[in-house]
Amino acid sequence: MWISVLRAKLHHVVVTETRLDYVGSLSVDAAFLEEAGLYPYERVDIYNVHNGARFSTYLIPAPTGSRIIGVNGAAARLAQVGDRLIVVAFAWVRPDEVDLRHGAPRVLIFNSANEIVEVRGDRGWPFHR
Repeated sequence: MWISVLRAKLHHVVVTETRLDYVGSLSVDAAFLEEAGLYPYERVDIYNVHNGARFSTYLIPAPTGSRIIGVNGAAARLAQVGDRLIVVAFAWVRPDEVDLRHGAPRVLIFNSANEIVEVRGDRGWPFHR
């Protein structure tokens, strides 16, 4: 049996740009990806706190230090500049191969200026290092 567990989360990032004519994806400051343990081109689910929209796409790195959160392509119809998003990545694991009782997902919590105000959990969880 495999189970899907939360691996990493960007909590309440603020949309800084939308580009409908872009090929697709979510642009995220590369520093945020690194701190959360997220990978370029990794699939993520996105929850828009302002309008309830939920969608999936993949990540592309924006310039380090830019604080950019850009919703691109068709997903740009689901968010506006200023909306708060929750971005989550999951991992498929076999419960017998990891200890799910120890550690926690990596969660970055942001303020309204897209600055990290709190970091919780372990980078690389639920996998053993």
